[in-house]
Amino acid sequence: MTSVAVVICAYTQLRWGDLQDSVESAKRQPEHPEVVVVIDHEPELYARAKARWPELRVVENAEDRGLSGARNTGVALTDADVVAFLDDDATADDDWLGHLLAALEDPEVVGVGGRATPSWPDATGSGPYSDELLWIVGCGYAGLPETAGDVRNVIGSSMAFRREAVLAAGGFRSGIGRVGNQPLGCEETELCIRLAQARPGTRIRHEPRSNVSHRVSADRVTVRYLRRRSYYEGISKAVLSRRVGTGDSLSSESTYLTRVIPGAIARELRAVGRGGGVRAAAIVLSVASTITGYAVGRLLGGLVVSAPVTPAVRQPIGTP
Repeated sequence: MTSVAVVICAYTQLRWGDLQDSVESAKRQPEHPEVVVVIDHEPELYARAKARWPELRVVENAEDRGLSGARNTGVALTDADVVAFLDDDATADDDWLGHLLAALEDPEVVGVGGRATPSWPDATGSGPYSDELLWIVGCGYAGLPETAGDVRNVIGSSMAFRREAVLAAGGFRSGIGRVGNQPLGCEETELCIRLAQARPGTRIRHEPRSNVSHRVSADRVTVRYLRRRSYYEGISKAVLSRRVGTGDSLSSESTYLTRVIPGAIARELRAVGRGGGVRAAAIVLSVASTITGYAVGRLLGGLVVSAPVTPAVRQPIGTP
């Protein structure tokens, strides 16, 4: 019987309520997974989580600060055959894990990702986002397969891998991806590409029946965040292309830009007066910001490019 662990990484007390929902949704999975909570260099959050879940393995990130190191810490601490990852602001459906494990029954499949459905703030709704831009808030976007199928990479908020494959590949790489609230990314993309490069025939699957509800905070439903996140996605793609090659790192993006984006802009322009103009402008801004970030990242070469980290606002330990 395949054993499975769910790793949930957290870095700020601002998401305490979301973290509780995420952990409890993992505990409710019928497969009874081992649940590992990794706290990324935030001592008060670690103490709070340790007290909240004495029955679980709650640990501190043993590697460099950031999501990659936290995920690697979780992988190293479990002996499970499969390691699933759930974001600290994502709540899993009751059959979330079962669909991921079913995809991994195929021995050629080493990784699988599910669908992440946005949970928008009540006050703002989806703001400037069209479905094609939902990747900016870590959710499934128009352009992904609508049915189960092979993909280059999974979405990080909901994914699972064979543990032995992750270990053989050297785990998630530091120097790429999110650190605190820095709007960088691509750490799971980089891992998926390395897995495929290391073993021809390896498959990464997308399983949309596996769903999580991914909460979108109000600060991310703004044009400012859209522009900033897009710019640093371009930076991340530049880092990714240096590490794994331009062909693999931009294969999905070229299809997205030439096929998905033009149709989205045309559709929104037909809806001018019903919010379409704002959404079309947001698409253009996102593309322009991403291209600019990529150009800057390529120009800077091996220099480390990062956004300033805003210190997390801490709540008292007794706050529910």
